[in-house]
Amino acid sequence: MNATLDRHAPQALAVLRIATALIFILHGTQKLFGFPAPPGSGLPAVGSLFWIGGVLELVGGALVLVGLFTRPVAFVLAGMMAVAYWMFHAPRALYPVLNGGDAAILYCFVFLLLVFTGPGAWSLDGERRRTDTVPA
Repeated sequence: MNATLDRHAPQALAVLRIATALIFILHGTQKLFGFPAPPGSGLPAVGSLFWIGGVLELVGGALVLVGLFTRPVAFVLAGMMAVAYWMFHAPRALYPVLNGGDAAILYCFVFLLLVFTGPGAWSLDGERRRTDTVPA
């Protein structure tokens, strides 16, 4: 059974990467465009910390979604989520369930996983690797 599961690990990793990126992108569209609903505090000012976060969520999420530059982008996003947790969530309360930081922690560690594993199947990184190794 383990051999069967191991054989499908790259596809399972890709599903995790894609699902995470799709949800993460929505955080960026919310901050930048008010979609699907504007943030409670309103749209952030251009150039503000929240606006920069929205750009990273949208652009970084899109890159992770298609699996392009996955490892360096995931590294940046993992760091961003760690900073977001400690700056905005942790000061509210000790426990993530009380401070609303559950998602930031999960995103941080999913992105950290992608730093070490790469994108899995169905990625532009994988396509680039294949074309780099094909003899001309």
